[in-house]
Amino acid sequence: MPERNYSTGTIWTRDCIEVMRGMNSETVDLIYLDPPFNSKQDYAAPIGSQAAGAAFKDTWSLSDIDAEWIDLIERRNPALQRVLLAAMTDSDKSYLAYMAARLLEIPRLLTPTGSIYLHCDPTMSHYLKLVMDAIFGRQHFRNEIIWSYRRWTGKAKRFQRLHDVILFYSLSDQHTFNVQYDAYTPKSLARKQNHHTRVKGDDVYITSIDERGVRAGDVWPIQLLNSQAAERVGYPTQKPLALLERIIKASSNPGDMVLDPFCGCATTCIAAENLGRQWIGIDLSPKAGELVLQRLGAGDQAVRRSDVILRDDIPPRTDMGDIPRHNSAANRAALYGQQAGHCAGCGTHFELRNLEVDHIIARARGGTDHIDNLQLLCGNCNRIKGDRGMAYLSGRLQLSAAAS
Repeated sequence: MPERNYSTGTIWTRDCIEVMRGMNSETVDLIYLDPPFNSKQDYAAPIGSQAAGAAFKDTWSLSDIDAEWIDLIERRNPALQRVLLAAMTDSDKSYLAYMAARLLEIPRLLTPTGSIYLHCDPTMSHYLKLVMDAIFGRQHFRNEIIWSYRRWTGKAKRFQRLHDVILFYSLSDQHTFNVQYDAYTPKSLARKQNHHTRVKGDDVYITSIDERGVRAGDVWPIQLLNSQAAERVGYPTQKPLALLERIIKASSNPGDMVLDPFCGCATTCIAAENLGRQWIGIDLSPKAGELVLQRLGAGDQAVRRSDVILRDDIPPRTDMGDIPRHNSAANRAALYGQQAGHCAGCGTHFELRNLEVDHIIARARGGTDHIDNLQLLCGNCNRIKGDRGMAYLSGRLQLSAAAS
């Protein structure tokens, strides 16, 4: 198994796309993420709660799109780009671009037996299913899990909305899966206790009681956290431990590594710790680090850890072997051949001495020195681009062309 370049018990506070770019490949066994849902709402934890100060925006517009994300999607997955183009509104397009750029980083991180659970709701689950199909392959789709709950939802002229959707994909057919069981209903248990007999053709089947219960289906009735729940910290979209514990039990084993790239109030981290798994989390808000420290040492989660690590850097990858310096003669020659001597920005043909090696994704944003992340630009294009994405350079060049 490849060596990890990070330690269990680490919480990063920065954009997950940058942290994941720096993580070594095939080092995570299970990923659960509960990202924004494009709900058209903004969230904030109540003043006085443990999570006070935690807030995030879940409204999206084209101004939220980083041009680098679009360029990344176009280069790495044309099928994924077509999903974005099919979105009905600018808000949907911007949200999907944000999510797709981050989901693209995940397959490399998973072990061959790894799985991912993407938590969403009916607002965007249909589009996210297409995104996941494009990234992981339809053949690796396992379940659409319905998390069913009860709450008061008002008097709108529609049926009450009482579920979320969790999309379960694996990296391969060799994924870890431990069957989960639900308790028998009283009626079903009574029938089995009376040795219910079923005849099918010439065969007679006598049912018996399985002490584990009945094999779990894809509808999970797990109640929302009420305001008085002991585990509640006031985080706006906090999920119950029971939900995360079922996912972790099903798709990992003790000692496996669990990652939550949008860890919020750290419920995934707490559930993983309680179940003897290793874990790491990422969140934009420093509040996530504070909450995991509070929750690991209090109440029902009295698992005291003195070794929780809070970081805001990008882990440097150590799994790429000996690669030449980004501007080495070997890289320059190889890139010159790949680009047929043309600048990757303006397209002008130059001699090799007039082209400069550039990082497609800047090192400050998790880009590596591997040749797959390198290109040749002329001096003018390289100065315009700086440490921004290629879409920025293309836009500037188009504006210059239109003005001339």
